[in-house]
Amino acid sequence: MGDIELRITRDDWFSVFLIGISFSTLLSMLSYYILRLSLSDGVLFGVFLGFFITLFSMLFITTMNRYLLPKLPKLWWNLIAAIFSFLSGFLGTLCTYVLLIYNDITTAALVQEHPFISSAIIGFLTYLIGALIYRFVKTRNEKEHIDQLFIESRVRSLETQLNPHFLYNALNSLAELIHQDPQKAEDTVLKISMFLRNTMSETPMIPLKEELCNASDYVELENIRFDGNITLIIESDFTVQNVLVPKFSIQLLCENAIKHGMIDTKTPFVITIQCFKNETVSLKVSNNGKAITKSTFGIGLTNLQERLQHLVEGQITITSYDPPTYLITLKEHYENSTRR
Repeated sequence: MGDIELRITRDDWFSVFLIGISFSTLLSMLSYYILRLSLSDGVLFGVFLGFFITLFSMLFITTMNRYLLPKLPKLWWNLIAAIFSFLSGFLGTLCTYVLLIYNDITTAALVQEHPFISSAIIGFLTYLIGALIYRFVKTRNEKEHIDQLFIESRVRSLETQLNPHFLYNALNSLAELIHQDPQKAEDTVLKISMFLRNTMSETPMIPLKEELCNASDYVELENIRFDGNITLIIESDFTVQNVLVPKFSIQLLCENAIKHGMIDTKTPFVITIQCFKNETVSLKVSNNGKAITKSTFGIGLTNLQERLQHLVEGQITITSYDPPTYLITLKEHYENSTRR
């Protein structure tokens, strides 16, 4: 939880900067208006005040979060954060006062006569505002963390449905071969073992090159049952090395094609995988078998659709019913991503 509480993004700092400048400028203009001082000087005072307070906040809080708080018990966190927030306002006000004095810009009488007291008051205000922003950032980070945990849990749940699904089909194939061709049955057992070992990594995203190998291994495994009647063609117009895809995505489409598309065991069956990239990465899987008769997805494709949405905001669509053609679109996080 510590990392969640201490994580402040660039967008957070940008928002703090805009809020600080706007708030201090409006407050300064109101004060200058009430005291019947120059509004233009009030704008300058507010802008510089917001700038310096934000600058010191970024310096102190970033240093505190990275180097100080992670080494201390949480019991001291609130106190230290309060001190640094106060110092941001205190030093920011003093810097603003010095800058305006040396440039002959009008300042309020309280600031001129009691700069340290004024700086302390603004320091306390900065602490209060900082505490509110901290609560907001912490709540936002906790929500993002919970959402991420939910997505990872859901993806793992979906993946656990895939291995039994594949194993069920593979064991059915093996059962048919045991009496027909014991040697092929033995080869099938070895290939099933190799395939499962290669696909049992815990990461939900794997390199596209690895997923293409999984699909190729799967087709090779099925060819034992279908006497080499299945041909797999892979075409790509870009280097697939750095592209990550959901595990079992292409392999599942190959499995779906064999299960629903093969006309008979004697007619040559061709599966074509095409990989291309424009603004997004697209993976097209087609075959020369039976036409698609339903626009709705079964359990396997629905599973894949959910994983695509969770992991890469992608989708799977039917682009042609005859010949059967499915298109996977990866909308983001598909390149140069780190493995989970």
